[in-house]
Amino acid sequence: MSLVSFPSWGLTINELVVRAGLFYEKFTATPFTGEVDEGLQKGLIKGGKKEGSWEHYHPNGQLFYRGEYKNGRENGYWVGYHSDGREIKEYTGTFKRGRKVSD
Repeated sequence: MSLVSFPSWGLTINELVVRAGLFYEKFTATPFTGEVDEGLQKGLIKGGKKEGSWEHYHPNGQLFYRGEYKNGRENGYWVGYHSDGREIKEYTGTFKRGRKVSD
């Protein structure tokens, strides 16, 4: 018998758990790979880590942040917004390996 893991698509972040820094579907032992799209958060998880473009929204529908992940860490240009649409200066800039390196 062979066990094959296929990617799951369209789960919400609430359907996942974090163990040792990796995302898993509840009640599974294999790190999750698939798309998260619940309205407030949208992005891809690959091998249990956030990867590629991600967006997170405030409950009022306003964009909270947008940016890229690489191996589960912020990487590249990020922009953040308050719930009224004003830019969050402290969270806007270029990130490398999860740390802000420039505005």
